Amino acid sequence: MNERLTPGTVTLLLVPPLMWAGNAVVGRAVVHLVPPLTLNFLRWALALLLLLPLGYHALRRDSAIWRQWPRYALLGLLGVGLYNSLQYLALHTSTPVNVTLVAASMPVWMLIIGRAFHGVAIRAAQVLGAVLSLAGVAVVLSHGEWAQLWALRFVVGDLLMVLATIIWAFYSWQLTRVPADAPVRAHWAGFLLGQVLYGAAWSGLFAAAEWGLGGQIIQWGWPLALTVVFVAVGPAVIAFRCWGAGVQRVGPTLAGFFNNLTPLIAALLSLGLLGESPHFYHALAFMLIIGGIALSSHRGAAG
Repeated sequence: MNERLTPGTVTLLLVPPLMWAGNAVVGRAVVHLVPPLTLNFLRWALALLLLLPLGYHALRRDSAIWRQWPRYALLGLLGVGLYNSLQYLALHTSTPVNVTLVAASMPVWMLIIGRAFHGVAIRAAQVLGAVLSLAGVAVVLSHGEWAQLWALRFVVGDLLMVLATIIWAFYSWQLTRVPADAPVRAHWAGFLLGQVLYGAAWSGLFAAAEWGLGGQIIQWGWPLALTVVFVAVGPAVIAFRCWGAGVQRVGPTLAGFFNNLTPLIAALLSLGLLGESPHFYHALAFMLIIGGIALSSHRGAAG
């Protein structure tokens, strides 16, 4: 595993927070149009259709996707089924701001899970990097005024996002254990297709249970259609491809620090939509988060 942050690797790891920031905003905007678990199923069903022409070769009878189905079923459950379902559920009672705040704990969970389950040592530079990066997130959320942090209120959705973040950390560590005959060795689309194939099945089961409880309504129309296309193409296929490649290059611990750019990007996207100008605290937050990434990568990140 190459732990150096090359320009290509940095680009790979910048794409996911950009896409996921948009996913949080859009997911909150359509809570009145579609049930959360149904949205997740529609997202991954479309992603599966998009990946089939690119990775169909990985579905041959002797493929590792079938021979090692427990591994791919687990990846699909963690990264596709559970994480995204919990995130959309969280957005029904929480806000994109709170959701991104909770998700900012990602580097901490990466360190804990790496140490507890994979025997990866935690270095002082990584801990300091996590503190610095979290400080950058706090600057964004407080708009540069620390007193505003005390005004934040947490709800059930935030607890769901804590669980989702822990699940994503487990998923990311699983990505570092790629078998020699995995489809990713031949083509990235095959490896991702294997995950999405099982993940879409898990998502379908969750959506069926959601409808089984009754009282669900879908408001079909262009807003929902465009939303599904966006979350399937951007936050799903493109972001997952970039995240998987980035994790395999530098490990989940260092990659997790890039996730803290999500709330900053979400704030900047909101500024663009509202026609407002950036503020000094945005630059300060950017420097703190980037400083945390640089510090955590010093001498190579463990993991």
